[in-house]
Amino acid sequence: MTGVPASAAGSHHHRAAASAPAAPAAGLWNIANILTMARLVLVPGFVLLMLHNGGYDPAWRAYAWAAFAIAMITDLFDGHLARRYNLVTDFGKIADPIADKAIMGAALICLSALGDLPWWVTGVIVFRELGITLMRFWVIRIGVIPASRGGKMKTLAQGVAVGMYILVLTGPLATLRFWVMAVAVALTVLTGLDYVRQALVLRRAGRAAESVGAEEEPGQEPAR
Repeated sequence: MTGVPASAAGSHHHRAAASAPAAPAAGLWNIANILTMARLVLVPGFVLLMLHNGGYDPAWRAYAWAAFAIAMITDLFDGHLARRYNLVTDFGKIADPIADKAIMGAALICLSALGDLPWWVTGVIVFRELGITLMRFWVIRIGVIPASRGGKMKTLAQGVAVGMYILVLTGPLATLRFWVMAVAVALTVLTGLDYVRQALVLRRAGRAAESVGAEEEPGQEPAR
């Protein structure tokens, strides 16, 4: 027993908590955003390397692969750094998914334009990625569709498969990359369908909550 009334102690604790300084908002120029910007800058550089000398020079394709690999590695780190060190900004929320889609889309379109990858594969992956991004914005007012384990596996499979197609491979490695791409396309379609299901569930839940709120008059206790 301290002799201090519980209400007074609670009030004092509340004032102390309220007076505690809030964490400062992250500025635009932080390490996570810089990595995202670097990934955006790499996109035109990657395209130039990929198409240099007609697009079939093994050496320049290797340089293009290095640029693509760096972009994929920064994608792994910028989101993690932003969440861990409270560096999340509005710019990062918008630019990060754009950078992800830009480097992957650029690689797929270049490969198809050079005849190394069927256009339907590029179409399926690009359509899925853009569609899911738009769907996330469609339901963002209701809730967030979290990245699933399947979605992470899809991203890894796409990165490995596209990286193997960027390199000039022959023999067993050329056969292997075909099957890695087949796995990537399958995961792309399956995870895309799962995200559509999650989005529809969120929309239905949001509409149900809105209808319940509209039926209850302000100040009236909800029926039990």
